[in-house]
Amino acid sequence: MVILGIDPGSLHTGYGVIVQNGRTVECVFHGTVHLPRRLSFPERLGLVYCELVRVIEKFAPDGVAVEDIFYAHNVKTALKLGHIRGAVLLSAVNSGVPVYEYTPLEVKQAVVGYGRATKEQVAHMVSKLLKINGGIDSHASDALAVALCHVHTHRARSMWERK
Repeated sequence: MVILGIDPGSLHTGYGVIVQNGRTVECVFHGTVHLPRRLSFPERLGLVYCELVRVIEKFAPDGVAVEDIFYAHNVKTALKLGHIRGAVLLSAVNSGVPVYEYTPLEVKQAVVGYGRATKEQVAHMVSKLLKINGGIDSHASDALAVALCHVHTHRARSMWERK
């Protein structure tokens, strides 16, 4: 199973591709779409969309796991983040890939075991679980955490359905 995890952001959108083979999970690719402030907002949306379509075409994921919006500092920020999420969701849907959404609380619970974990704790666990040595961008790390959340959730649902 190949999963693309995405952490949408209005200036930085992280993504990460993981592969699950049985009980083994490994990271095969990760990165961040940096959205320059000099670009208009519609151009930023286009950049996110095109970059994610490129990643989807390259890795052909079985699913796309996206972090859901939970909090924004103000209405304008929330609207921008909503638009970015729209471009993210559209890139998956137009590519024919199923989308799964998880709240930050669900992601932290699945990866760290504690729903109020810090970004540093999440990054540490992502590096440990995926055996990533060296630094990893925080946005890509968050995206990999979303992908891991999906794998753990999917595994738990599969086990539950078999009973």
